[in-house]
Amino acid sequence: MRVSAVRAAEVRGGLRERLAGRRVFVTGVTGFMGEALLERLLSDFPDTSVVALVRPRGSHTGAARLARMLRKPAFRQLRGRLGAAGLTELVARRVEVVEGDLARLPALPGDIDVVIHCAGEVSFDPPIDDGFRINVGGLQELLRALAAAGARPHLVHVSTAYVAGLRSGHIAEGPLVHDVDWRVEQDSASRVRQQTEDASRSPENSALFRAQAGRRFAAAGAQTVSTEAEKLRRTWVTRRLVEAGGQRAQVLGWTDAYTFTKALGERFLEEAHGELPLTILRPSIIESALVRPFPGWIEGFKMADPLILAYGRGELPDFPASPDAVVDIIPVDLVVNATLAAAAVPPVDTPAYYTVCSGFRNPLLFRDLYAYVREYFLADPLPQRGRGAIAVPAWPFAGATAVEARLRHSERLVGLAGRVLAQIPASARTRALAGELERAQSRVAFLRRYSDVYRAYTKAELVYVDDATRALHEALDPADQVEFGFDPACFDWRHYLQQVHCPAVTAVLRRPRDAAPRRRLSGHLAAGDGVLAVFDLDGAVASATVIESYLWMRLADAGPRHRARELVGLAAALPGYVRAERRDRGHLMRAVYARYAGVDPAELERLVAEVAGDILLRRVKPAGIRRVREHRAAGHRTVLVTGAVEVLTRPFAPLFDEVVAARLEVGADGLLTGRLASSPLVGDARAAWLDHHARAAGADLAASWAYADSQSDLPLLRAVGNPVAVNP
Repeated sequence: MRVSAVRAAEVRGGLRERLAGRRVFVTGVTGFMGEALLERLLSDFPDTSVVALVRPRGSHTGAARLARMLRKPAFRQLRGRLGAAGLTELVARRVEVVEGDLARLPALPGDIDVVIHCAGEVSFDPPIDDGFRINVGGLQELLRALAAAGARPHLVHVSTAYVAGLRSGHIAEGPLVHDVDWRVEQDSASRVRQQTEDASRSPENSALFRAQAGRRFAAAGAQTVSTEAEKLRRTWVTRRLVEAGGQRAQVLGWTDAYTFTKALGERFLEEAHGELPLTILRPSIIESALVRPFPGWIEGFKMADPLILAYGRGELPDFPASPDAVVDIIPVDLVVNATLAAAAVPPVDTPAYYTVCSGFRNPLLFRDLYAYVREYFLADPLPQRGRGAIAVPAWPFAGATAVEARLRHSERLVGLAGRVLAQIPASARTRALAGELERAQSRVAFLRRYSDVYRAYTKAELVYVDDATRALHEALDPADQVEFGFDPACFDWRHYLQQVHCPAVTAVLRRPRDAAPRRRLSGHLAAGDGVLAVFDLDGAVASATVIESYLWMRLADAGPRHRARELVGLAAALPGYVRAERRDRGHLMRAVYARYAGVDPAELERLVAEVAGDILLRRVKPAGIRRVREHRAAGHRTVLVTGAVEVLTRPFAPLFDEVVAARLEVGADGLLTGRLASSPLVGDARAAWLDHHARAAGADLAASWAYADSQSDLPLLRAVGNPVAVNP
């Protein structure tokens, strides 16, 4: 599509002049592109006012969120030029905040001249109903609100070049050629949600979710199992809706639900924009800024960045991409400039289409991207804490089949390792192994996600043509071509990747440790009444298990033969104890304490005073004791909650305002019966006890603390506002 001579002539006169006196309504202003667009409008278009749609979030109003955004790096130069107070005054004078979102827009001003619609669902794999609700339904709501306000603006819709879908070859600018009915697909997507919700509640699935939750959370109690089962159900629903979106998109010729819903959003606008001038802008992969607001500026990680970081960390041994495929990346400031140029030129009769891309006139091949990024990391590798620099792999470009086979092998290995580790009793060593396994699982999950997400993109061998965009650029005044240019041939890929982009995306990993200290618990707790600090004994205050404490007590004065007999009996019972702990920690406590049957309570008191107490104190965790003292110094009420027998907690009693421990029943003969005097406080029971205790003491659980290290203590940790997982 070519820009007509009349339209090209209209660009002349300068962008500032063309947009002077205009009211520009911007959606998605807190997003990556919206933030860059607002910075450019405030910095370089003094006679243009902005109406910004900002969604309130939590306790922050839309205006407060915008004010917070102005403190971000994108506005650093403007802030430095005007000062913080000057920037605040500028925004108050030139920006009107409309609070709301695309689900239901509030009343809009009637004097809007231009709409730049940047908002949308941008994840590749949203649930199908969410994708349609935002990317199609949001446009429907936008047109409704504009009509209700009586506004007749030029509508600039920011779409994506990837609405072209699963095609090959050169993709020209202009309307997409397809016969998919957006109405049918939108209605179907809304029904899929209810169908999936209904299926998730079937007896078969309900039993499945409860069984899965029980295998992992049984020790925490029935209520926790039910809570986790419901989380599994919701996760299952989301996963099915994501799969529904991806499958439906690919059946109809798109890579994923994101491009599918964006394409149908375009078709809706083409049919419904009426007399509103419509421009559809299609950027390719938007990455860090080339020049404005400063070189390398980026917010969050974009499409290519997770792969670059994973490669730099040595975690990406290959990728399922054709080495000669084009990777179409465009810096964000070029997209902003093209958006402003398009906004200044309303089309007269038919919609205008502009593809803002690099692949046609400044192509970057995947093998060149790999080579430039590899050169960058070879010259400046990422640091590896305590072990020097990270070595990056050499990619063989073995192809999608080989990469998929290697990934499946890795998934099988970590799955097997997880099953084996789950059968090993908890210890410092198994906790360390669990940490290593979790990191391995995260790496494999990362590779799986990005392999699945990018597979369709890397298979699509296409080139986006930008003839109309080029003509729009050439029609700018020469001065504007320099200041607001968007010619993708204006930069060199090696320089951009090695000097601008990669340094920006790796900066967070290169910070000195003293510049970004590891977050630790503050030693200066806020003083206050009504705050509880609840500690579990085992793991948080000392290293002492129920079985260990039993051995200290039973073997302290035992002779060799009795000690050997006790150890043999305990070893035989140990597998059953491990199973009991996984199923219900209360079962474990009852099974172990049954071995105290026939013991004289006075003898236990003597053993703790003479032997076991000293052993327990040697197992104390100094950091835990310091933390208890910090809470006491802050005026907090300290509570020790443990499954250990009460007599074993005597050495710790001076540290705590209250000790809640297991009490053993004494029979008529004055000896222990081997039974507990009351049900043990484990799992859900601890949370219920804490809730009752807080009410009686007038304590605020939202301000309170809890420290524990066991899966069975999840309910306790979740009951307070400041949970601390020790040895997580």
